[in-house]
Amino acid sequence: MSKKTCFHCGLDFTTAAINFEEKTFCCNGCKTVYSLLKDHDLSCYYDLQDAPGAQPKTNPELFHFLDNPKIVEQLLEFNDDGVQIVNLYIPHIHCSSCIWVLENFKKLHPAVSSSTVNFGKKSLRITFHSEKGSLKEIVELLSRIGYEPLIRLDDYDKKKKNIDRSIIYKLGIAGFAFGNIMFLSFPEYFQVGEYWLEQYKFLFRWLMFFFALPVVFYAANDYFISAFKGLRSRILNIDVPIALGISVLFLRSTFDIIFNTGSGFFDSLSGLVFFLLLGKFFQQKTYSFLSFERDYKSYFPIGVTKLIGKDKEESIPVHDIQKGDILLIRHEELIPVDCRLLKGKAKIDYSFVTGESKLISKKTGDQLFAGGKPLGGSIEVKVLNTVAQSYLTQLWDQDVFNRDKTSTFTSITNRMSKYFTLAVLSIATIATTFWLFIDSGMALNVFTAVLIIACPCALALAAPFTFGNMLRIFGKQKFYLKNTSVIEQLAHINTVIFDKTGTLTSPKESQVKYEGMPLNASEKSLLKSSLRQSNHPLSRSLYQILKSNNIMTLDAYEEITGKGIQARSKEQQLKIGSADFVGVKQPEKIAMNTAVHIQSNEQYKGHFTFYNKYRKGMSKLFNLLKKDYDLAVLSGDNAGEENNLKKLLPAKTKLVFNQSPQDKLQYIKYHQSEGARVLMVGDGLNDAGALAQSNVGVAISEHVNVFSPACDAIMDASVLQKLYDFISLSKASIRLVKWSFLLSLLYNLVGLYFAVTGQLAPVIAAILMPLSSISVVVFTTIGSNILGKKLN
Repeated sequence: MSKKTCFHCGLDFTTAAINFEEKTFCCNGCKTVYSLLKDHDLSCYYDLQDAPGAQPKTNPELFHFLDNPKIVEQLLEFNDDGVQIVNLYIPHIHCSSCIWVLENFKKLHPAVSSSTVNFGKKSLRITFHSEKGSLKEIVELLSRIGYEPLIRLDDYDKKKKNIDRSIIYKLGIAGFAFGNIMFLSFPEYFQVGEYWLEQYKFLFRWLMFFFALPVVFYAANDYFISAFKGLRSRILNIDVPIALGISVLFLRSTFDIIFNTGSGFFDSLSGLVFFLLLGKFFQQKTYSFLSFERDYKSYFPIGVTKLIGKDKEESIPVHDIQKGDILLIRHEELIPVDCRLLKGKAKIDYSFVTGESKLISKKTGDQLFAGGKPLGGSIEVKVLNTVAQSYLTQLWDQDVFNRDKTSTFTSITNRMSKYFTLAVLSIATIATTFWLFIDSGMALNVFTAVLIIACPCALALAAPFTFGNMLRIFGKQKFYLKNTSVIEQLAHINTVIFDKTGTLTSPKESQVKYEGMPLNASEKSLLKSSLRQSNHPLSRSLYQILKSNNIMTLDAYEEITGKGIQARSKEQQLKIGSADFVGVKQPEKIAMNTAVHIQSNEQYKGHFTFYNKYRKGMSKLFNLLKKDYDLAVLSGDNAGEENNLKKLLPAKTKLVFNQSPQDKLQYIKYHQSEGARVLMVGDGLNDAGALAQSNVGVAISEHVNVFSPACDAIMDASVLQKLYDFISLSKASIRLVKWSFLLSLLYNLVGLYFAVTGQLAPVIAAILMPLSSISVVVFTTIGSNILGKKLN
């Protein structure tokens, strides 16, 4: 009887088939999932992969514990105003179809507003509305469509880390089998002809076979799965030649012992898998170290204002926040910790966390979650827990904030691995075909030796180790990148665009002069209190310069991006901002400088004139950049600074003034359509849209918590003059990776010569293979450290 397979899950069966719409299913569960996906316009699920699903679970009592609110609260990452976020581990995620249907999960349940898959961790992050559906309903629906989450409550203890020990188990099994197989192979190596050894050699060979089984079918299964998924998606990944080499070694060795033509190559096979796993384990440990280091160092330039007593304020790094501290969180600052609102009312924007722009009203005593931003003025909060750095890193790394940039960018490893795999398979095929005509007994040896000696482990390790080390080096220099792909994108930019105010100019060093009608005591107090709410560089600079005044509670506060601030306390109203915003014509005598105008109760009072002080090293930086890049300065101010900028900057620098935040975004978008790859450097406030639109967005930090998901990197303002060095080092990193590829290629060419000529036994190839990986890791680590010394 011919075999049949289920259209949904691919399970083989011969009886009890269920036919529906000219398709065959193994059970009612698979048929139901198919109907569900089709009814919600998700039938494309089956176009991406053949039979991608799994048999669904139908036990209604499996998740009964989710009826307990305390347990649900423990599982949730975020829970406020009916919006909840949960991160679920789903073991069955295995292909592009899984990613596609899970990221369209909101079509299956009305409560779900967004869902994001982390394929590497097999996790699904779901944002949902509790009034439209419970966590239990969502989990049960996932189970019904074949994606049952694995929920273990101890995994969600925030004080513990769920450590994946599978690679340790596989490494242990491969090492145990390798040692025993080598021991059993010794008589074969020395060809001892004694009676007892000759009598029991068949036993020894079959023992080697049984030791090899768990190595092939358990320890090496990740390579087979990865290769199969790649081939099914018509992609030649770097695991294809590895899986092929393991398969050939195992089949050839099994053939040898069955037909008594030799002892096979089980020793080489187990050694190959052991060294492969050893390299993967080494890489995993190095990655976890780099990730740990980034978690704590990525946010050092981000500060927050701590209140000490009634009048004293101190800016501290977020990692110094302690439980019980009183913090001042200004308009649009990121709330870095879980805290409690001390007084007044507030409107919190959690779009950074939930992806939804709805404002949530809070009152005194309410809990606020990390990741929110207050709108409409500053708030005072009491810290409930110290900063969760890993949680902030997770927010910054959310794919939703960087999807457009990464989707059009292919990493150097992915570009090279395709050609490498094709070359290796071609050489192996040609060499084997040649030896079939010359000496058929050598053909299989040559084929296996080629596949082993050309193992792409070195190719896979070169870029991660180089770029990972560069992240650490940049971090030490106060330049904090979101991930390793930013290094590659930074190396490919051809246009650099700067914001002016707060980026090229230093708010701390600006000289300010007031001209106009004197401000009375209540106006000065309201002005100081209004500026205290804002994060704009001019507001922060003016706030620091003004003498201490009584801070009052504001009845109304609004900051209009690119224009100014309007605030009210009792009967006193104040407008602070541009001349147009307060309704006056810019006086000609201050047209050459930046000015902040004041209007009190509909009466124009005067203006603060800022005499800009440019950061040290800007002229040198622009002269270095002009050799290789198109340069531009976009400013929201008037053209009063044009002559000063022309004296400071190279002749070909484009100067564009009176630019709103939207104008800056459109300027970048237009030049990108003309082929420009743009690096945007701004202060992270009015430039958020431009930073998000650019190929690489760098936010300058003055130890103020203006953290934004729009940026790809955060740079301490004190190292802005090193920007050219950072870009150059990114390019040098790419060259270092290419040199490591060349080193690996030379090694492979030498090894391939001996392999294709039949002079290299597979066991020798299995020993030499990891040496290539080790040499590449050592080369890239030493090389990147040498390059990093140029920044000192």
